[in-house]
Amino acid sequence: MKKKICFILVLFLSIPTLYAAKDVKVMQYKHVGPITVNKPFMADTMNVNGKPYEVKNLLKSTLPFDRALSSSEVLQADTAGTVSFAIPQKGYALHLFSFFLNSDRYVKGTLEVTGNGAFEVYVNDNPVGSSSDLTMEPRRYEIVIKYLTTETDTCNATLKTVFKSKDNAEVIASLNPEKRYTLNNILEGKDFRGIAVSPNGKYTLVKYINRFPKGKSESYSQLLDATTGRVLLQDNGFLTNARWMPKSNLLYYTRKGLNGKELITVDPTNMRETVLVDNLPEGTFKFTPDEASLLFTVEEEGPKEGNELIRVLEPNDRLPGFRDRSFIWRYDLRSGLYEQLTFGYQDTYINDISADGRYLLFSIDENTYTELPHTRSSLYKMDLTNMAVDTIWEKAPYVNQAAFSPDGKQLLVTGSGDAFDGIGLNIKEGQLSNDFDGQLFIYNLTDRKATPLTKDFNPNVMNAVWNRYDGQIYILTEDQDCQYIYTCNPVNGKIKQIVTSEEVISGYSLANAAPVLFYYGQSASNANRLYAYDLKGGKSKLMYDLSSDKLKDIVLGEVHDWNFTSDDGTTIQGRYYLPPHFDPSKKYPMIVYYYGGTAPTNRMLEMRYSMHMYAALGYVVYTLNPSGTTGFGQEFAARHVNAWGIKTADEIIKGTKLFCKEHNFVNDKKIGCIGASYGGFMTQYLQTRTDIFAAAISHAGISALSSYWGEGYWGYGYCSVANKGTYPWNNPEFFTKQSPLFNADKINTPILLLHGNVDTNVPIGESIQMFAALKILGKTVEFVQVDGENHGIMGYSKRIGWQNTIFAWFAKWLKDEPEWWTAMYPERTL
Repeated sequence: MKKKICFILVLFLSIPTLYAAKDVKVMQYKHVGPITVNKPFMADTMNVNGKPYEVKNLLKSTLPFDRALSSSEVLQADTAGTVSFAIPQKGYALHLFSFFLNSDRYVKGTLEVTGNGAFEVYVNDNPVGSSSDLTMEPRRYEIVIKYLTTETDTCNATLKTVFKSKDNAEVIASLNPEKRYTLNNILEGKDFRGIAVSPNGKYTLVKYINRFPKGKSESYSQLLDATTGRVLLQDNGFLTNARWMPKSNLLYYTRKGLNGKELITVDPTNMRETVLVDNLPEGTFKFTPDEASLLFTVEEEGPKEGNELIRVLEPNDRLPGFRDRSFIWRYDLRSGLYEQLTFGYQDTYINDISADGRYLLFSIDENTYTELPHTRSSLYKMDLTNMAVDTIWEKAPYVNQAAFSPDGKQLLVTGSGDAFDGIGLNIKEGQLSNDFDGQLFIYNLTDRKATPLTKDFNPNVMNAVWNRYDGQIYILTEDQDCQYIYTCNPVNGKIKQIVTSEEVISGYSLANAAPVLFYYGQSASNANRLYAYDLKGGKSKLMYDLSSDKLKDIVLGEVHDWNFTSDDGTTIQGRYYLPPHFDPSKKYPMIVYYYGGTAPTNRMLEMRYSMHMYAALGYVVYTLNPSGTTGFGQEFAARHVNAWGIKTADEIIKGTKLFCKEHNFVNDKKIGCIGASYGGFMTQYLQTRTDIFAAAISHAGISALSSYWGEGYWGYGYCSVANKGTYPWNNPEFFTKQSPLFNADKINTPILLLHGNVDTNVPIGESIQMFAALKILGKTVEFVQVDGENHGIMGYSKRIGWQNTIFAWFAKWLKDEPEWWTAMYPERTL
């Protein structure tokens, strides 16, 4: 009788080394199997490379892990961590085993999988080799083992898995599918790109983007029945570029045809296409409301300078494309006549076209560097029947855009409170208006008088539409830390909020001839959702919930509002985010986030500095909207002007101290702070004012107002608002007293400076000079440049590296876990 021998196959995912390891035995598995597989027909004994067929080749048979494991059973290991299962009596079979590994910190370790059969191991769907280290960031990892059993096996199959941590980090193996909220949830997945309702309100065009791992993406669109939400057509071709004609309820798009560029219309009732025009001129265009003409915006290239010696004519001449000009052309759809409507050396911009298609509203902007504001706008009304032009105003300050009322007798104008000689101002005596705080006006074309609509309305006007169906003005606003839609009755000026189902509305569309509104948005703890809103009934109907898929298996911590009263009696609004599975008896490190320059930190989940993303790593996250922020009224916003951190810093410091005092679950010795751009300036400035922070991060921060105001592409323009009328030559003390660089010797907090090295908004020199200063002073500072990136970090892999740098810095200083930072940035002696 032959003796049965069982051979043990061992797969090491890293070569064992001598270190103190904490073993984690996997005691439970999700299991699917046996799944019968078959040997192929043996047409030959050898393949084209002269190799014989081996039974282990059956492991190449693939199974979608998620689908197969959805109907799994649970197998329990014995006390030694081993599971045993029967082999097939005949033939061959695959088994899938899966479990999750979770760590609350960055950790490296070894995963050892042993068994007496052939198997393959996958980590997050990626096959791992026998010499691969398993490096875990603080997130969930799914381990799947594909195991082959055969009729020739001599004993029952066994499986054992052990993870050995190199630094005794706490790693948990479980079957709990719960996931943390991570950067990947923001970078990847489906999202809305825009919505457009047909004029009659019967159809909605919804545009999407699918973002894939490694930075790839694709766009597509759906045509929906606006009442039921039923998808009538899905397409990533013409529909992705389609728009609605202004009144005929037809979609249109352009394509390359045999006779040049074609303009195509599509009837949504039967999807029938019609060639409206062939040999269409190149360029971007919009229909006139009567659908009789197309108005083109045509770019003309400006004069070029030499390649070696480049003369700069004015500050804006540094901007790419500044010398190019845009002009308006008209294409008559009946006759095919294509003619130029505007000409000159200045850009002309289409503002609006009257509802009857007769009048064109266009503007010309002119730079005025010697006075504020540095841009003045002139507005003109052209009669398209005879080219007669009426001047509405010339070189008006603080006016942005204008649009016709439905009857064409009035204009809806956006601007700042300073527009029209300040008739819309609502600030205290001695204050200067924050011109980033948007206001609305009605301008009567008969008597040429303007009336403020939002003077006593605190939310900041982002955009507005005068709807032709009901005559109401719809306003998208920054309303404190939310974005809401309001309606304004132009007859009596009454403003009323539309009760929406989300806290931050990102996009909306109105029907021109029906009481239909579509919008999408998100809130503090959910991703984007699409809704239909009945303007008569006043109710929202959920049409598509992206959040349900994007947040599957993700557990988020609680979000709570928390306000405090500043020294001058102002209520400063804020909120805080708790880690998932929060334990009030524990002490947590805290991260404070702020901006202040001057948009509010709103309640979006999917933002660049998503609070839930940091809370998922075990931090309490506190954010606030200090004085100077828009969306809280003109007076509140005006506090930003000529302040540069004076009140803002006081409020951040006081808010942080009070929060810690009132919430004993915060470890007040382990508080970090982070901000970007103006928020990066605030990070640096705060460290000159306080030592309450254990770590600080400044991304693209301004260190010296004296260099920033004139150095970046938009520095002087931003400063024309933020320090209105204040310059280095008329108030040098202000530029030094408020600049972190001139107070660098007061900084004691370990600080990380992050910067894209082609930043045109806040040039990298702002971080370079602060880094040099702190090095000379012997302070603790790190400086990380992101190569080829501008003000925001956009590249997929660079974004991940940048974000991990932030995570690693906070882990080092707030959790006393330097391993992640050391792995990314090992000590070097130069």
